[in-house]
Amino acid sequence: QVQLVESGGGLVQAGGSLRLSCAASGRTFTMGWFRQAPGREREFVAAISQSGDSTWYVDSVKGRFTISRDNAKNTVYLQTNSLKPEDTAVYYCAANTVLRYSSAYASSWAYDYWGQGTQVTVSS
Repeated sequence: QVQLVESGGGLVQAGGSLRLSCAASGRTFTMGWFRQAPGREREFVAAISQSGDSTWYVDSVKGRFTISRDNAKNTVYLQTNSLKPEDTAVYYCAANTVLRYSSAYASSWAYDYWGQGTQVTVSS
C-alpha cells in the first residue's frame, strides 16, 4: 500500500553536499536509508523513529549525515555533508509499517517498503 518516491541524488565533488528526499504515500513507523555500492552488499546508513525524536547512523557517516522527517508531508530526508568518494552508491529509502519490527532499524528485513533508489556519485 505504501509507495516511496526518492529524489535528490546527483554528482558532487568530494566535500560537497546533497539532500535526498523520500516521499511516502502512506503511514509509516521507522524510516531508514540504505545504500549499495557496486559489488557490495546493501548497507544501513541512517534511520529515524516515527516521531523523529530518535535517530541512528552507521559510524562511517556519523557527524556528516543527518536524517529528518516531516510527518505532515510524509517525507523523510537525508542531508549528506562532507561527502567522500566512498559514499558513492545507490541510496534507497525504506519504510517500516509493522510496529513490532520498528526497533530493528539497521536490519533490511524490518522494512517492508522500499524506494526505487537514487544515485549519489562523489568525485575526487
